[in-house]
Amino acid sequence: MPDKPNIPQPPPFPRIRVLQIEDSLPDAELVISELEADAIDFEVRLVDDETGYLRELEDFKPHIVLSDLSMPGFSGERALELLREHDRDLPFIYVSATLGEEAAIAALRNGATDYILKQNPARLASAVRRALREHEAQKAQRRAEAELIRAQRFESLAMLAGGLSHDLRNLLQPLLLAGESLQDYQDDPRLARLGKLVRDCGRRGLDMVQSMLSFARGARRAEQVRVGALLDALNLLLQGSVPRNVALELAVDDPELSFSGNHTELQQCLLNLSLNAIQAMPGGGELRIEAGQQLLAADFFQEGESAEEGRYLRLSVIDTGCGMDEATLAHLYEPFYTTKEGGTGLGLLSCKRIVASHGGAMRVESALGQGTGFHLYLPLGAQLEEMPEGEDDEHLLGNAERVLVVVEEAAQLSLLVDTLDAWGYQAHASQSGTAALQWIEAHGVPDLVLMDADMNLFTGVRTLAALIDHGYRRAVVVLTRPDAPPDLDEMPEVERLYLVDKPVATFKLLGTLREALDGDG
Repeated sequence: MPDKPNIPQPPPFPRIRVLQIEDSLPDAELVISELEADAIDFEVRLVDDETGYLRELEDFKPHIVLSDLSMPGFSGERALELLREHDRDLPFIYVSATLGEEAAIAALRNGATDYILKQNPARLASAVRRALREHEAQKAQRRAEAELIRAQRFESLAMLAGGLSHDLRNLLQPLLLAGESLQDYQDDPRLARLGKLVRDCGRRGLDMVQSMLSFARGARRAEQVRVGALLDALNLLLQGSVPRNVALELAVDDPELSFSGNHTELQQCLLNLSLNAIQAMPGGGELRIEAGQQLLAADFFQEGESAEEGRYLRLSVIDTGCGMDEATLAHLYEPFYTTKEGGTGLGLLSCKRIVASHGGAMRVESALGQGTGFHLYLPLGAQLEEMPEGEDDEHLLGNAERVLVVVEEAAQLSLLVDTLDAWGYQAHASQSGTAALQWIEAHGVPDLVLMDADMNLFTGVRTLAALIDHGYRRAVVVLTRPDAPPDLDEMPEVERLYLVDKPVATFKLLGTLREALDGDG
């Protein structure tokens, strides 16, 4: 007799809970024997009245209901009606000897999943398996639909936040000017103090608005991320979300440490972990966010992780909340698995993917009643340009001057505008010389023009010439490549022309802007 072919079998179902409605013990045993013969791992509860049925729906929480059609004082139709009031999707299969064709069709129309005749029970096990698979597929589809709606809602909120941030920024900019003006009255200490307060509040408000705007935009580019700036932005976003009974502490070993990454994605990851931690401490506690360096050996990493041994930034979000048991930890990164009412189960999975996209790894430590710590390990790269020793950044801040930024490359344009906004300027973006001229016609002459020498559609030389024709007589800062500097003989005659090499160093650019603006003043 030939051997049976080795046909791959589908993975077994986990242990299922079967609620059986039957008043005949032999018929109930027949159903059980069919499930056992098919090697289904199950636990069964048997009821024959409405009271017991409702109790088991709440206490037993079945995965599937198998019901006879008619019993003394209770019926399968009533059982189905009660189940659909309780759960609209839970599988319900009739197992009856009296179900005719018309009754079967009516049962399916009323919400039954399937029907099996007791005279032919061989199809029961396959019907149970199919019903459970379809139920899981329905749940997954509903979760996906809910997540899509949620994503669309957040997209709308992001657009709203972006618009509000622009408006708030325009409202806050005058505070900086007023604060500077009031500080000129040094002979009146009260006015000077008031000026400093107004200026500091305006600057802090602008920082908060910029953090919201950056988060809403969802930057897609790789950039140099400074650890101090990352956690400062996180602290700003958390303000208003940390309850009074939760103590927030940030501990940063080296705020100036930088690495290559996506600021917004990492900000989103830390914000998600922090909000989870707050929700895990309904009675209060401590939330600590740490940043430090750590050397990791090759054996630290798990199978499937692309990270390599070396120097890493460790970002930790640690709480003193309720903690998690082993069962929860085992399912932590499964899609749609959640212990929070109304949660999607996608937050931690998104965090893990963000960390992995940075070439890093994610670890968690937790115990019931002892709190939880999430640790993100990110590989360290090149350092940001550092402020010269002994200097501060006060002299680099803008005073709400209008700067027209003319850069053709969209990512560089966005980065420059974001940077100038964050340092107190009113930056206006133009992606071509034509757009710059249209802006000037609509809004008037700006305080300064920052432009790229390397533009294709409307070259830097032509753009500068057109700006002069439109009455621009102020300073111009031009971004140039050291290996291909512009021919100054071809440049239109500009009284105050400043060149800044690319790639642009932030402090060099800010210092040049201040020099150009102060010189024009």
